[in-house]
Amino acid sequence: MEALLSPDSPFDPSVAIGAPPAYWVGPRHLAGDDGRPYDAVADRLAGIGWTSLTVVRGGRELDEPLEDHQVLRSTVLHISPDALRWAQWVLPDEPFHLGDLPIAWQVSARSDTTSSLAEWSAYFTQGVPGEAITDFLLALDECGQPTALSAGPEVVLDAATGHGWLRDADQPHTAAMHPTFTARLSLSEVPPLIQDADPSALTAEAEEQGAMGWQAWAEPAMGAPYLWAASFSASVPHRLVAAVASSLSSTTPVLRRVLPESTRDQLLRAPAS
Repeated sequence: MEALLSPDSPFDPSVAIGAPPAYWVGPRHLAGDDGRPYDAVADRLAGIGWTSLTVVRGGRELDEPLEDHQVLRSTVLHISPDALRWAQWVLPDEPFHLGDLPIAWQVSARSDTTSSLAEWSAYFTQGVPGEAITDFLLALDECGQPTALSAGPEVVLDAATGHGWLRDADQPHTAAMHPTFTARLSLSEVPPLIQDADPSALTAEAEEQGAMGWQAWAEPAMGAPYLWAASFSASVPHRLVAAVASSLSSTTPVLRRVLPESTRDQLLRAPAS
């Protein structure tokens, strides 16, 4: 791990009274989300001018019997200034699971504002390093057309292998992994419920291969529960997935106060102060 510090880190290194000590840790893909799966991402979106609104469903009247009480759910929606891209914080709203982990963020985009449907979506569970999600969203914010496919899948693999990850010997053009085999990127069939405007994602027969999209996950040990997972629908531009691959594979340490229990012993760390 390089002894580099990130001046652009979205996390505040100041130590609050009573807060646990902060460490610079690596490798990044095993560092978790610092117990801040929402704040780290939402703060960065506010910083680049995205607006947010909260949709609340359910509630309880003062005279309503307890057995009639509805569960209160809320979804926070962050929208880009051009309204072509948005990010939903869906964890409180009973999201579906990916790799047995609940989805925390769903990011979507469309080509023009006349359509009410997303052309692609990306999903991130709890545990995904906040840096990877924000790097994806920054790349999405900076691209002119969020649905244009201007690069091939090699750009994703190059982003990861440029930081020391290895191509899969059996799938050198579609998969890469960390040298310790604790994280993997793969261009493979997307899981169920992944939303995409490509008709083939909905029309594939049971015996046919479904739509192909990038999948990523961290598995701290062989057969262990996933630390996190991410799924990109078939139409997500490869250049945007490359931003995630570059961030996840980066050797620059990240600031953490909360370390995942499952990877604590695998992390290199240095005091932040």
